[in-house]
Amino acid sequence: MNRDRIEGGIRHLRGRAKTAVGAVAGRPMPQVEGAIDQAAGAAQYAYGQARETARGLRRDGEHLLDETRRHGRHYRDEALHRGRAAVRRADENRTATLLLVAAAAFSFGWLLRRAR
Repeated sequence: MNRDRIEGGIRHLRGRAKTAVGAVAGRPMPQVEGAIDQAAGAAQYAYGQARETARGLRRDGEHLLDETRRHGRHYRDEALHRGRAAVRRADENRTATLLLVAAAAFSFGWLLRRAR
């Protein structure tokens, strides 16, 4: 709970008390002042609540960003590891790799050829 919520709640209660005292005494001026204090206190309380909500959303967003960064690094490292393993395997089996690339190029060219 922040300062605005506390002060807003106190001001709202003080306004209610003024309104009640003015009503009992039959004086309209304290009633009007009490109503103004009630409205101002409610607005200040709502402002404090909005600040707390915004602070909580910011904190949650920062946490989500940290999690995303951590998982992103993991996936990047995993991709590098698998890519290096594929290059190593292709380097160990050069003939098979060359035949596979040639077959893929021929197939791709055959699929894209123009019909006569």
